[in-house]
Amino acid sequence: MKPSLTRDQRLTILYAVLCLMLLLIVLQLWLLTATMNAYMGGDETVILPAAIASLLCFFCNAALLRYVLGLERPRGGSHHTSKSPAD
Repeated sequence: MKPSLTRDQRLTILYAVLCLMLLLIVLQLWLLTATMNAYMGGDETVILPAAIASLLCFFCNAALLRYVLGLERPRGGSHHTSKSPAD
């Protein structure tokens, strides 16, 4: 079983993932701009490849988000349950 990550290690991973996500979002915006420019110029052949690349960026961002959310979940059998004040 892997040892749990320290807070500083998780924060470093979070910053790296956020930088990658920001890079992918900027890439998607550039892709949209370039595709619209080509489409308005009469070139319709770029629409499908740009849509596929944009979907790929989206799925990469979704996977990175899922990874970040998984950093905070407890591992193994030590599930933390909170008790209500009535207990």
